[in-house]
Amino acid sequence: MPDPVLFEARADGIAVITINRPEIRNCLTAEVRAGLAAAWDRFERDPLLRIAILTGSGDRAFCAGGDLKEMVETGMRVPPRDMFALPYDTVELSKPTIAAVNGVAFAGGWMLAQACDLCVAATTARFAITEVKVGRSAPWAAPLIHMIPQRVMMEIMLTGKPITARRAYEIGLVNRIAEPDELLTTAIELATEVLAGAPLSVRAARETVMLATEMGRSAALQAARSASELCYNSEDAQEGPRAFAEKRSPRWQGR
Repeated sequence: MPDPVLFEARADGIAVITINRPEIRNCLTAEVRAGLAAAWDRFERDPLLRIAILTGSGDRAFCAGGDLKEMVETGMRVPPRDMFALPYDTVELSKPTIAAVNGVAFAGGWMLAQACDLCVAATTARFAITEVKVGRSAPWAAPLIHMIPQRVMMEIMLTGKPITARRAYEIGLVNRIAEPDELLTTAIELATEVLAGAPLSVRAARETVMLATEMGRSAALQAARSASELCYNSEDAQEGPRAFAEKRSPRWQGR
C-alpha cells in the first residue's frame, strides 16, 4: 500500500504535500489524517522550507471529505477537537500555505482548502459544504464569513450544492484558476512569488492579515505593529533598501 500522504521537499524552499488515496477520492481516513499531521509537522520544523502546497492525487478529487464509513462504524457524534490536522487551527504553523485543488473539495476537503492561506484551483474543481446532505454540521466553516459575502455563504451551507472553480474564484475563495495539467505549475509559480519576499516580511504580512481578520481595527493595528518589530529590526530590513539602491536583487538571510 503506498503512503497515504506524500511529502516532497523541493530545493527551492517549497514543500508539496499530496493526499495519496485517489481510489477513495482522497477522503480523510485515519491513516490520511495521521499522514497529514506528520507532514505539517515536518514542514514546520524544516528551516529550509518556507511555503507548502497541499494537493491531492489523481484528477477526480482534492479531498472528498471525512470517512463516512468510519463515522458509521464508530457511531461518531461530535468529532474530537484534534481529529483533523488543520493548518493554523489544530496544527500550529508559522509559514504560508497554498491549496492546489485538483478535483472535488467537498466537506472536509473544503475545510482543508479554506484553512490554507491561498488557493489555486483546476478548471475542473468543484467545492461544496455537503454536511446538510448527510445530517452532519460544519462549525469549521465559521471563518468563511471573512472570505465571502454572507448571503453567498448562507446559500452554500444551507443547500450543500457544489460550486464550480469559476464561481469560487468570483466570490473570492480561489486566488487563481488553471487547466488541470497546469495546476501544480501555477501553484508553484504563486509560491515562488511569495518566496521572492523577505522571509520575515512575509511572516509579518501573514500575521497582519490574520490579526486584522480576528480583531477590531484599533486592536489589530496595535498587534500588527508588535508583530512587525522583528521584521523592522532584521538585517533583511537593511538589505532590501540597499539592494534597491544598488539596483540588484536582494540577498535575504531571514534574520
